[in-house]
Amino acid sequence: MTHTFAPEVVDAVLAHMNDDHTDDALLIVRAFGLPEAESATMTGLDGEAGVFTAVLDGVATELRVPWSEPITERPEIRREVVVLYERACEALGLEPRPH
Repeated sequence: MTHTFAPEVVDAVLAHMNDDHTDDALLIVRAFGLPEAESATMTGLDGEAGVFTAVLDGVATELRVPWSEPITERPEIRREVVVLYERACEALGLEPRPH
């Protein structure tokens, strides 16, 4: 069974990602399934994956990107988002910024 996080945890993570890391979300969706995406936002998460909505040719498409391993604790979310970002940079041939 997939772990779900409290709504206030999800809301805080989404606000942070969508306010401070929109470029990272775009890199992630481009690397993990939608290389031509024009924009992206993080729209959800659970213990198995982060959920992003990307816009491609004016059409919104949802993309679930699995974490490197299942998670159940709030601090693990940050770690897994960083892992996704670093894997996306590697896949796209970009130098990740330090964290």
